[in-house]
Amino acid sequence: MACGSCGTTENGVPRGCKSNGNCGTGTCGSGSEKLAVFDWLSNMTLPSGQERFNIFEVRFKNGRKHFFKNVDNIPLTMGDIIAVEGSPGHDIGTISLAGELVKVQMKKRKITADHEDVKKIYRKATQKDIDIWQKARDREEETQRKGRLILGKLGLQMKLSDVEFQGDGNKATFYYTADARVDFRQLIRDLASAFSIRVEMKQVGARQEAARLGGVGSCGRELCCSTWLTDFRKVTTSAARYQQLSLNPLKLAGQCGKLKCCLNFELDTYLDALKSFPKQDVVLRTEKGDAVFVKMDIFKKHLWYTYKEERFKWFRLTLDQVQEIIDLNKNNEKSISLEDYESDVEIPEKVDFEDAVGQDSLTRFDAPKVSKRRRNNRNNRRKKPAAVAANQPKENTQKRPQKQQQNRRPKQNPNQKPKVANKPNQPKAEGVKPNKPRRNNRNRNKNRPKNGNNSQEK
Repeated sequence: MACGSCGTTENGVPRGCKSNGNCGTGTCGSGSEKLAVFDWLSNMTLPSGQERFNIFEVRFKNGRKHFFKNVDNIPLTMGDIIAVEGSPGHDIGTISLAGELVKVQMKKRKITADHEDVKKIYRKATQKDIDIWQKARDREEETQRKGRLILGKLGLQMKLSDVEFQGDGNKATFYYTADARVDFRQLIRDLASAFSIRVEMKQVGARQEAARLGGVGSCGRELCCSTWLTDFRKVTTSAARYQQLSLNPLKLAGQCGKLKCCLNFELDTYLDALKSFPKQDVVLRTEKGDAVFVKMDIFKKHLWYTYKEERFKWFRLTLDQVQEIIDLNKNNEKSISLEDYESDVEIPEKVDFEDAVGQDSLTRFDAPKVSKRRRNNRNNRRKKPAAVAANQPKENTQKRPQKQQQNRRPKQNPNQKPKVANKPNQPKAEGVKPNKPRRNNRNRNKNRPKNGNNSQEK
């Protein structure tokens, strides 16, 4: 579904959503409904004597959500646009959740009903309130552009990422990112005098900035932080070590420059599987010598060890074999060599699926295509005349005996006239010249006169 502003122009060109997925009019993709909760209790009646929970969850720009109390018991449902208490003035938002599930969300964020952040709901938004709100939102892009110009003149080491106007248009929140602490007191004065509004500065992290801008990750899918992820937990390099990943910062970093949040997704599974594995610093004592750890395959339960003195050879062992060697070493006994253990390891054969459908290989266009004509010409140049004569089939000798005899004739004296053999029972054709020995093509230019006359010396 989409709102009315996401249609097409007269020429059929899509307009696109100017709010980057955070449309205030409703269901415009995952950005506006980021981690939306389905109210599965909406069709159920409350027990007798129990009143409906009067706190609602309200959504604003960039997926920002807050809780507001319905003091006047206004009949409200999910999706209604309401006017809520601001600081100062009022703000316009959309109800994203209502009913008993709001208690679960408040408990998750550790917010109580009498918390100071839980403000009041004034009324349902009128058409005048919505018009003022839309005009304020239309000013955000131009305000952000001018704010960056003011920021560049002051030379502050910070980046202005977004601007959000309050519903009444009297206040604007400027979101920025900075690596260090910045003194922006002069910036607030310049912004307030330039736009005649109340200014509030709010710093966001690199992950929040990437979530707002959006993008496509290395997995080929849309970024998790811009679609469904809201709580940004700390990611460390130990998560990559447990998963046996190479510590390459270019591969482990996301669009925000920090470590990828997806490193934590499968970390618990790896930690549970590693509980049965021995420590990597354990040395195996065998009859041939001491062996040290090289690498492992966690889910196949295979480990590779090598001797300290002969590190050029790695031996594949199973987890049960390694545990057996460790138990022998605890009893001050040495195990047999790693070669004997490796011979007992059964390596499953890789199944190669046949091409039953007739599909081509995916790498068929990788190799450059060579022209057959060029390849044949190159092969003919490399062949010697003797090799060509030796490779000729015998059938050609039977079909063309006269040509071979002509090639095998001895060299004639240039002063002697060539003899022409008359064939029996065949009269001589008039105007037919006798066969002459073939000349080399290289000497044609030498025999031509330099003066350009066509006459030849006889």
